[in-house]
Amino acid sequence: MPEGPEIRRAADQLAEAMEGKPLTDVWFAFPELKTYEPALMGATVNAFETRGKALLTHFSNGLTLYSHNQLYGVWRVVPTGTQPNTTRQLRVRLANADNTILLYSASDIELLNADTLAAHPFLQRVGPDVLDASLTVDDVRERLLSPRFRRRQFSGLLLDQAFLAGLGNYLRVEILWHAGLLASHRAQDLSEQQLTALSEAMLAVPRLSYQMRGSMKKYHEDAAFRFEVFHRQGKKCRRCGAVIEKGVLSSRPFYWCPGCQV
Repeated sequence: MPEGPEIRRAADQLAEAMEGKPLTDVWFAFPELKTYEPALMGATVNAFETRGKALLTHFSNGLTLYSHNQLYGVWRVVPTGTQPNTTRQLRVRLANADNTILLYSASDIELLNADTLAAHPFLQRVGPDVLDASLTVDDVRERLLSPRFRRRQFSGLLLDQAFLAGLGNYLRVEILWHAGLLASHRAQDLSEQQLTALSEAMLAVPRLSYQMRGSMKKYHEDAAFRFEVFHRQGKKCRRCGAVIEKGVLSSRPFYWCPGCQV
């Protein structure tokens, strides 16, 4: 599943193609959304906003398109009048005079007004977005030590969108490597130094992945952001030289270095 950095980069591409230009074509695959097509014709896209792994498309008429890619959803940008050669199922098409954006394969799609947006279950449940520039290391530290989260092992906590939105499996393992911690730890058991290292890594790693265009494709081998442990089982740790191991935690593949994660 794409994680926060991938969703944010997709939002950047969509914004470049669509923001501020009147819609000339609006199409939805799901019958319950088709009634909104006339209302969106001629409207403009004001902004694309990410909330972790969810994408919000805000229109000038006050409506917002909520979409969550889940495992298989993907957005494409193409010149208006062209159609990609794909077997994926088209769910959403929005076009202006120059560009068309297409959402394929996703099933979690809704159109919301101000009231339903404010009351949306997923958006109410998610925690702060790790890519939100206003989120600080002190904020993360405070959240780690809160009664709600301080007793939970990191193996599950770092996958919980209610804790911090946008984290996922590759970020989980990379954050713990950068902090030098095992996934079995809990925040309440850490030293002050460990808490600081973890809080810093929880912001630095996803932000570096976003800024340096890291992605899940080819396991980052061709990206400026490189994996230190994810998909590197059997290889030497670049920090200490020990051999990286692989297991399963919280039903997801997990990678760690037994030499420098304690």
